[in-house]
Amino acid sequence: MTKVIKKARKTGIDYKFNEYQNLLDLKEYVDGTYDSHYSKDKFQATEFILSSGHGEGFCLGNILKYTQRYGKKEGKNRNDLLKVLHYALIALHVHDEESKKD
Repeated sequence: MTKVIKKARKTGIDYKFNEYQNLLDLKEYVDGTYDSHYSKDKFQATEFILSSGHGEGFCLGNILKYTQRYGKKEGKNRNDLLKVLHYALIALHVHDEESKKD
């Protein structure tokens, strides 16, 4: 369980928009990508893209892709929104790693 979620439990924050449960759902979704075909041979394709220096564009492009797809393919598919959030988390990682270099 993440520090943020533990802290929320301790402080008894009354989330107005179901953020606590949505964070748990996002974590479950991300965890599932590590056990799926996205993680073949223990490496995710995203790792290769990031290591080749294309991480920011890849993540932002996928955020746009799944945002535009929401409501069109399979209707308003919750997984499309989870993918948007997952790619945003990866983009934050890329940002943080690149900020360390500055």
